[in-house]
Amino acid sequence: MEEVIELGYASFTLPGQSESGDTYIVKHFDNGVLVGVVDGLGHGNEAAIAAKAAVKVLEQYAHESVLSIIRRAHEALRSTRGVVMSIARFNVTENTMMWSSVGNVEGVFFRADRNTIPNREIILLRGGVVGYQLPQLYASVHPVLPGDTLIFATDGVRSGFYETISLHDTPQKLADKICTQSIKKNDDALVLVVRYLGRKL
Repeated sequence: MEEVIELGYASFTLPGQSESGDTYIVKHFDNGVLVGVVDGLGHGNEAAIAAKAAVKVLEQYAHESVLSIIRRAHEALRSTRGVVMSIARFNVTENTMMWSSVGNVEGVFFRADRNTIPNREIILLRGGVVGYQLPQLYASVHPVLPGDTLIFATDGVRSGFYETISLHDTPQKLADKICTQSIKKNDDALVLVVRYLGRKL
């Protein structure tokens, strides 16, 4: 399948840890792609185990709705320490993005057309832990156009990281800049930048 997104990511692992508890997913399906960032509770090996288990579920059920995917991950992760996550599902047939979040993985969506009102959307964060206690789940759907940009960041990145970025940068350059300028360095951190390309005719 042709690429429908352009991707960039950057991460920071706490010194002394062999693995990061923060990871991401990009999984294509018939009419789109699922992207997301997962943060295993705490850090180190146990956090990484939980995060990897979550990604495995997300990959398996990427074709389902985001709420269904989160519920499936919740059941699968009950024996782990749990994760927080934000995920988004792009549909290239309808040119839409549906996203949802459990916990504190921040998400911001920028429209390429700066005249669009609003030209920026912030994901609704709800407290909870996938695998332990789910909040009442909520998903929202937004129209997307080629050039629109989605950014997810774990709590190892300072809030407001997106206020001074330049959307003229490539996704990889954006991710690198955010990770360099806004990480706290007292926790694992991961930034995922996704630019929507759409389906070429």
